[in-house]
Amino acid sequence: MPLPHLLSAQVSKTVRRRRLVRLRHRVVFGTLAAVQPVRAAWGWQINTACVERLHLTLRQPVAAIGRRVATLCKGADGLGQPLAVYHGSDNCCVPHASVRQPLPQPEPTNNTGAATVWRPCTPAMAAGLTDHVWSLTAVLLYRVPPWPQSQGR
Repeated sequence: MPLPHLLSAQVSKTVRRRRLVRLRHRVVFGTLAAVQPVRAAWGWQINTACVERLHLTLRQPVAAIGRRVATLCKGADGLGQPLAVYHGSDNCCVPHASVRQPLPQPEPTNNTGAATVWRPCTPAMAAGLTDHVWSLTAVLLYRVPPWPQSQGR
């Protein structure tokens, strides 16, 4: 179940012969009265740009999400593991420019270019979950502790 304060809207596109013929907006979680002020405050529109960007970002490293692939990962069962590996590597191994941190003092680069002024930072580092960039081997060999089981059932 979603959190009570979650607001989510959806855009449905109807395409015929590669042309957009209809665009429908609907609120999935929350109400239109609650969604409108949030959108207006940030100058947002209900559109598909973020989702389209996410799909492109996922299609490149996870072959099973590609449009015409010959992999066996067509269902949810076969897609879970490749997505988990992608999310682990993207959040722990790949520094993102949007969360990089400035260094207190620029570091020289042995006369090979401009001084380094930014510290590479991954999303996991920005969230305070780790203090270094992980290697893919370290992510794959990390032993995840079991989730706490609820006693109420």
